[in-house]
Amino acid sequence: MWIAFSLLTVLAALAVLVPLARSGRAQARAGSAHDAEVYKAQLDEVGRDLDRGLISQEAAVAARTEIARRLIAADQAATRDATGEPGDAGRLRLRVVQMLAVVVVPLAAIGAYLAFGAPDIPDQPLVARLQASTQDRSLPELVARVEQHLAKDPEDGRGWDVLAPVYMRLGRPEDAAAAYAAAIRLLGPDVNRETDRGEALVVANNGIVSAEAHAAFERAVKLDPEAVKPRFFLALALTQENRREAAIAAWQDLLKDARGGEAWAEAVRIELAKLGVETAPAGEPVAGPSREDVKAAEGMAADERGAMIRSMVDGLDARLAADGGSTAEWLQLMRALAVLGDTDRLRQVIARAGEALKDDPAALAQVKSLARELGEGS
Repeated sequence: MWIAFSLLTVLAALAVLVPLARSGRAQARAGSAHDAEVYKAQLDEVGRDLDRGLISQEAAVAARTEIARRLIAADQAATRDATGEPGDAGRLRLRVVQMLAVVVVPLAAIGAYLAFGAPDIPDQPLVARLQASTQDRSLPELVARVEQHLAKDPEDGRGWDVLAPVYMRLGRPEDAAAAYAAAIRLLGPDVNRETDRGEALVVANNGIVSAEAHAAFERAVKLDPEAVKPRFFLALALTQENRREAAIAAWQDLLKDARGGEAWAEAVRIELAKLGVETAPAGEPVAGPSREDVKAAEGMAADERGAMIRSMVDGLDARLAADGGSTAEWLQLMRALAVLGDTDRLRQVIARAGEALKDDPAALAQVKSLARELGEGS
């Protein structure tokens, strides 16, 4: 191993030193050639001045002698550079650079490795790591372990069923859809597998319900006609296809099943609002100003009213920061900040809501949708 390290060090040093030496010689040759051209031009200029009578014969001879001496020196320098023989100063600089590259840098690297590295730790091949206990293992290592198992036993439907949602969590929707397909083939279809496979296909297709995803949602609805999630995506497909009347009917039919407080109900209201249909809030109202608060605010001055509203917003924000809350509460806070024009704080709340609701794809979709409506989404 150390021999390999030594060879790599030499190759790395040569990769630096050879171009450096060539560059120095090339620059020296260019400089010497330029000097020779200048001196030749000066000799021609002296001859022209003598012909015009601007200088005497004695001055012309002296000038030519000095220029000739400089020209000879320049030619000698150019010849020396062409043979690759640098001057004393050049050789000294090159040797210093060679010493630093070949000796000092490797010694410094070895010293740093011995001081801060761990040369005594034995090798840990991937197979050995995957066969180790799952305790304290990172999620990517666990996924690799399951993938290794499935590569040996691709007919393990339970393994595909476990791996598919993990792929979604890791942001690998294409792999998740393939895993769900394998689980359905081996374990049989059910409403959750079909729905989750369709959702993975939608995420992989940048939010568009494809024909394949549509078929998966339809199979899920046949298995459970009351299932909310596949019906939600089927209504979304109607909206994307610009089938307005059918989409409104599907959204309204879905909203009838809301009992209050569901995260998806607010998303349905948003979709209906996009289609020009206003809906009344259902279920328990989100904490906000009471009728008495509104009536009292009507008699306040504009600055007092603004202060009261901001106080309520601050209270809701503080409660969500301390204890968390429902999706509807996060959406209410976002709307309130948009009304107040507090864009910096709105961006912070959007980021916090995304972090708080990251394990709920439907809720996260609502936050992103509202953020886009408020001009803060991408």
